Amino acid sequence: MTVDVDRYFQEEFTRRDWQTLEGGTVRMAVVGLGGFARDRALPAIRSGDFTELSVLVSGSPDKAASLADEYDTATVLDYESFTDGEATDEYDAVYVATPPAYHDEYAVAAAGFGKHVLCEKPLAADLASAERMVEACEDAGVVLMTAYRLRTEPALRRMREVVADGVIGDPIHIQSGFTSKLLEDIGPDSWRLDPDVAGGGALIDLGVYPLNTSRFLLDSDPVAVQAQTHSSDPLFDRVDEHAALLLRFPSGATASCHASFNAQRDNYLRVLGTEGLILVREPFSGTVAQEIVVERGAARTQYTGESVDEVREEFDYFAHCALAGTGCETDGGEGYEDLRVVKAAYDAADTDECVPLR
Repeated sequence: MTVDVDRYFQEEFTRRDWQTLEGGTVRMAVVGLGGFARDRALPAIRSGDFTELSVLVSGSPDKAASLADEYDTATVLDYESFTDGEATDEYDAVYVATPPAYHDEYAVAAAGFGKHVLCEKPLAADLASAERMVEACEDAGVVLMTAYRLRTEPALRRMREVVADGVIGDPIHIQSGFTSKLLEDIGPDSWRLDPDVAGGGALIDLGVYPLNTSRFLLDSDPVAVQAQTHSSDPLFDRVDEHAALLLRFPSGATASCHASFNAQRDNYLRVLGTEGLILVREPFSGTVAQEIVVERGAARTQYTGESVDEVREEFDYFAHCALAGTGCETDGGEGYEDLRVVKAAYDAADTDECVPLR
């Protein structure tokens, strides 16, 4: 069987296969102005084709004022003013970038105002909160999108097409991991070290990337999970420092995912099939270099293309869903399902048993 692998990597590699509209604008309120919001989200909103920054919400007046000047944003609110419903006529949608334990408060408030919601991952710190968010947005008839930026990134979308079209045969196993040196970036009082605020440690914070990507590439939900977690540094005495899980899917395919808050910085994604394999280096770091290797038998294709700002793609995809009134691939249900798997993985680690998911 001859397979034209190169056709996936031609000039339309970066095509937005989800886009049907040519114009329209969604005015965004950004709730929470931490490092990622400042460094990646605000520039992405400003440069987006369908987005415009109109409101900043923060508990730090000085930070908000400085960013308001930089982004020429007239309206700045504190958290209480936002939940009280001030300035609701000045934005169409909300990006929630607070720590996970507070996601549901602001997402539910936004839904009550009839606003669409893009919420950072994990969707919430626990399943009950995630369920409240999903129900509130469904009842209000607004979009709730979980901020899995990779799902709009061209390299991963082309990778899914290669898998779905059978280029590597039947998928057998996915290997992926995401590791960091968290303590180089945060202090001992960081919310990421507080399980009540973060919902957990490396597994829920970093592990959801390889977990959700495995589900995306296989277009399937796992039926069972095994997991191990481990912490040795005293600063991680309340959350998992290292985590590994093995997922089993209905087809018999498996996925091994690992995450760490205290290891050499690395991330990778490899899909093995009966006839070939696909490898992407650095898929989860925030800037995908578009480097993909596809092997089938003795044939090997390597593609390296221009990098795309996946955060901008994410915001434009979200705004496009809101404008077009279409369904969202990464909706609240996706975030809820990942949290359900994460909870089962923590149970599996505690009991050292395989936990069924169906």
